[in-house]
Amino acid sequence: MGHPVPAPPALEFAMTISINLGKAYWVRPTQYGSERAAVYLLDGTVRGPAINGIVVPNSGGDFPWVRPDGVIDFDARYLLQTDDGANIYFQSRGYRWGTPESMAAMARREPVADDSYYMRVAPKFEAPAGRYDWLNRHVFVGRAEKTPEGNRIHYFKVL
Repeated sequence: MGHPVPAPPALEFAMTISINLGKAYWVRPTQYGSERAAVYLLDGTVRGPAINGIVVPNSGGDFPWVRPDGVIDFDARYLLQTDDGANIYFQSRGYRWGTPESMAAMARREPVADDSYYMRVAPKFEAPAGRYDWLNRHVFVGRAEKTPEGNRIHYFKVL
């Protein structure tokens, strides 16, 4: 007899981070038969019920690995700064894949339909003690949207 499956965790909206990205610099091909890029962050915003601020300009970027199967494996790192001056280190990992047509359009920085690709991320935060300590104590998941300028990612706290 199997064990009962527990109820899935609930999600609570935490914030949307919108980022503008600069030019991609490519390592093509790598010696591993794949591609790696460096895409530096220009700027961005953070908006949520308990946090608002900016993405610190030029504070980091994304270093995606384009796997041989076409899946993009993200590794983004940058700084957030809240409206009241707190600096928060941010790191996010995730995946993007989709139809060949949608992936090609996104590579050209063209708008694409949200249902033509999968883009999900899992961030970690390092926030100072105090008002933003909740970022250090929860797991978050994000549903991302590729925009012509960069990314818009809606983050949810896993309860």
